[in-house]
Amino acid sequence: MNREVNSINLLFPVLNERLRLRNGIEKSMEYLRENVTIPYSLTILDNGSDDETPDIGRELEEKYPEVTYVRVGERGVGVAFRKGIELNESDIVGYMDIDLSTDLKYLGKTIELFQTRPELQYVNGTRFSKESDTKGRKWYRKITSMGLVFLLKSIFHMKATDALCGFTFLRKEEAEQLVRESSNDNGWFYTVEFLIRAERDGMVIYDMPVEWQEDYNTTVKVWKTIKNYLVQIHRLHKALKSENGGGK
Repeated sequence: MNREVNSINLLFPVLNERLRLRNGIEKSMEYLRENVTIPYSLTILDNGSDDETPDIGRELEEKYPEVTYVRVGERGVGVAFRKGIELNESDIVGYMDIDLSTDLKYLGKTIELFQTRPELQYVNGTRFSKESDTKGRKWYRKITSMGLVFLLKSIFHMKATDALCGFTFLRKEEAEQLVRESSNDNGWFYTVEFLIRAERDGMVIYDMPVEWQEDYNTTVKVWKTIKNYLVQIHRLHKALKSENGGGK
């Protein structure tokens, strides 16, 4: 199998991001133009915005040949991520949060890792490694995130130190394989399932410590998110148990 890295596709799932979309794309383009030598593309995956996000997305598509705006029919990061992988033609594909909480310099590091380590299949950004540098994290957000990691380690024996950093990149073939194996969950938990299944498949994963800055304009609803996590953890545990032939 060809393990060369000749192109990368950055997926940006967005929902009502009129305040952050332009800045996120323009900063990413600036970084890529100055630091990345392989061909790159940016895909804005709009999963149901009803503000000015579509107009801004189309403007950015017209401004930058590397940018594509895609209107996804349903809401949810999961469905947007799946759509992005389905449309992807690059050797490396992954998603970043449009608020750029993870420092853009890790894009360059990710490309270098894939280029120098042909066995590497998956790069998972982490806020909770001892080498990570997380700033501005609200205490209750930190507790819920670390609580999720504790549950994932307890129930699924997850090896990674984080599951929702908002910085995930894979080789094209592995991304497509995980889409085939995973559920059709539309929400954030889809990206968690991706990681759990990648570990379960024995993929070579690098748990990459990053510099991460909390975005105070986040739209995440904590209690609703926690409830959804618990429901989805139960669903995935049941599904994996069934696949292993050990449950109904």
